[in-house]
Amino acid sequence: MNLTYSLHKIHDKNNCPFSEAEYSKFKFGDNEIAEKFADELFEGFIQKHEQLILAHDEIVILPSPYLAIPTASNYLSLHFKHRMNAFLYSHGKKALAESKIYRNQTYTADYGNLDFNDRVKLIANDTYYIDSNYISGKLCLFMDDIKITGSHEYIVKKILDDHNVQGEFVFVYFAELLNKDIHPNIENYYNYFFVKDAESLATIINKPSFVFNTRTVKYILKLDRQELVTLLGYMTTNVLQELFRLAVSNNYHTINDYRENLEFINKSLTNIKTTNYGYQFTEGSARNA
Repeated sequence: MNLTYSLHKIHDKNNCPFSEAEYSKFKFGDNEIAEKFADELFEGFIQKHEQLILAHDEIVILPSPYLAIPTASNYLSLHFKHRMNAFLYSHGKKALAESKIYRNQTYTADYGNLDFNDRVKLIANDTYYIDSNYISGKLCLFMDDIKITGSHEYIVKKILDDHNVQGEFVFVYFAELLNKDIHPNIENYYNYFFVKDAESLATIINKPSFVFNTRTVKYILKLDRQELVTLLGYMTTNVLQELFRLAVSNNYHTINDYRENLEFINKSLTNIKTTNYGYQFTEGSARNA
């Protein structure tokens, strides 16, 4: 069995069924909005598929594939899981099990501007791993934030086929593009609706609800030098250290497009001088009070 559920359906590019600004903030790490979206997604999903959920004792939730740095949809999945577990508890059922599709990403291009064929060509070069023995025979909820061309769903289904995974699969999305006359680059319109530069990203990073995700780290590592210096000036030492550690954990230091900015971030960390007012970069003008 393969099912697809989406909360919001996109039919008109000029009439978005959700807040574009909130979606953009969510995509760049606003965890408070991730929780809000997950609550809305859960309410819509359980209203339609309550009987399906209650008919199964073994249910696995899987966010979109990643290696070491979670995607935005991973946080959506986390909050969705919390709501679902509360629901299962109230019905005397077992909590969701969790699994993951590991992905070693090989490209730096932003596929949000690409069509289905180009997206598949791009992401098909990545390597994936799934624990097929663990999820086989279970009801699997594959979570993602948006379905534009279906390329990621196509890849996940191919992984399941390649590993001969047997089970029931439900693909769950916050939103889905149904009008195929709308160009897939509308995804980038949503992604960057709010985040357009270092200053706008800094307003998200400085919120208590901020969490790093893959998109945010990649965006920072591809900033031009002046924008990077500007952004670093808004970041605390702890946040900057987390950025560096996450980037290395995803092997971004081995990718040419990211290496230069990552080296600058590492050098900046070693040159930070603590002051009574905050810190400053000794080789730059950025300062955080």
